[in-house]
Amino acid sequence: MRHLHSGKVRDLYETGDGRLLMVASDRLSAFDYVLEPDIPDKGAILTQMSLWWFDQLKDVVPNHILARGDDARSVLCKPLRMVQVECVARGYLAGGGLSEYRATGAVSGVPLPEGLEDGSRLPEPIFTPSTKAPMGEHDEPIPYERVVAEVGAETAEELRRITLEVYTRGSEIARERGIILADTKIELGWDSEGVLTLGDEVLTPDSSRFWPADEWKPGRAQPSFDKQYVRDWLLSPESGWDKSSGNPPPRLPEHVVERTRQRYLEAYERVTGASFSG
Repeated sequence: MRHLHSGKVRDLYETGDGRLLMVASDRLSAFDYVLEPDIPDKGAILTQMSLWWFDQLKDVVPNHILARGDDARSVLCKPLRMVQVECVARGYLAGGGLSEYRATGAVSGVPLPEGLEDGSRLPEPIFTPSTKAPMGEHDEPIPYERVVAEVGAETAEELRRITLEVYTRGSEIARERGIILADTKIELGWDSEGVLTLGDEVLTPDSSRFWPADEWKPGRAQPSFDKQYVRDWLLSPESGWDKSSGNPPPRLPEHVVERTRQRYLEAYERVTGASFSG
């Protein structure tokens, strides 16, 4: 196989017959840095969770999966010509969306009501696209009109429709399991027949914010089943790291690594209803 690309988390190879082998590593990224050490079992958890979600979403949008790989962290998939827009849906206000709202009263050009707080539920889910920045650079929120300019009105409308439908289906299923899906990011691309297809991963703790529904309380940072725990630790006095310094983050201590693994594991088991076997 020929190595094509390594991202922050996944490695991509081309097989001899033109298919792609995607392997999810145990690497964890935050604030555009790949952190050390790895999170044990993370790659396998993400892969198995994505496969479960792809099955739940198959009547919403086709996906790139052709077959499971030889181990729990790999899949064989069809090549896609990826859309150069990050497709994000938000049903709650958090993270970068919260920062943008506080600065402008809107997210990706979508105006929102006054008085919203950290964790507030939005009047309805919104499509908040962003640029797809190269590794090491930040994605920047963009208005819908720029998506139209980039890909055309018809494709832009399809990106918005699919993203919101994936979010709606995902949030309904998660809610049944006592979890709030606050937001999610998906990757879409055209297959060889020109069909918009879901690629990469979907509705995992790396691409989404999952909150325990019984602990949701707007006005503060929410407990989560995603890597927000690591972001919060990095910004805490305990880490001793200054995000604005330009220096890379410190090595994660053992207790942060283990608690992060447990959060990923709980997200998988609560959402899928299955025990993780590695």
